Amino acid sequence: MKNPGEEGEIDQIRRFYDEEYYQGAMSKGLPWHSRRAARLLGDVKGKAVLDVACGLGEWLDFFHRVGAARVSGIDLSARAIERCRERMPYGDFHVGAAEILPFDDGTFDVVTCMGSLEHFVDKPAALREMLRVARPGARFVLLVPNAGFLTRRLGLYGGTQQARIKEDVQSLDAWGELFASSGLVVTRRLRDLHPLSKSWITLGRPVGWPVRALQALALATWPLAWQYQVYHFCERARP
Repeated sequence: MKNPGEEGEIDQIRRFYDEEYYQGAMSKGLPWHSRRAARLLGDVKGKAVLDVACGLGEWLDFFHRVGAARVSGIDLSARAIERCRERMPYGDFHVGAAEILPFDDGTFDVVTCMGSLEHFVDKPAALREMLRVARPGARFVLLVPNAGFLTRRLGLYGGTQQARIKEDVQSLDAWGELFASSGLVVTRRLRDLHPLSKSWITLGRPVGWPVRALQALALATWPLAWQYQVYHFCERARP
């Protein structure tokens, strides 16, 4: 059960996503760097896939198209879930918080949470819920930001738009400890290469594009400890 303080904070976050973040947002296809990460899960044909904080559903749409996966999603934003239902009428979508998932125990073969865990009010509770609804042998993918991101450490980056409402950025070691304490074992980590795209490099005024291009190339070669975001591929810890 969430306490009154958590309820109030969740409602505040919900309003931000409904009234600002997803206002006018359009669904797009999954970019190449995300498809690369998704394919590391292997064959998802016929599998039950849950995306926690699914947003507009790009990940779930990809999993369904490449593997006819049975897709489910949950998000705080009713606006986002409405878009998901329009886009994927065959899916099972719910409006709600990650800390209390409306799914039965042992339902899913794959559970993902992409770039969202840092915004949750109770991260351990959300991770426990993800484990609860996962089947034995299920695979997990968690994309989280890295406090060791070199540009952040140099004071040149202050966080995403969502930092204004809630964004808890931790080191890779701290994330690993959180996953382990929640019952997950990290089997692989992968850097997020979303800056290696024309859309990222050409943001803002053209005068800044060469600098952004250099940063994108640097991210592709920097060590994992300096990356902006990192995918964590996980499994349930053995008793």
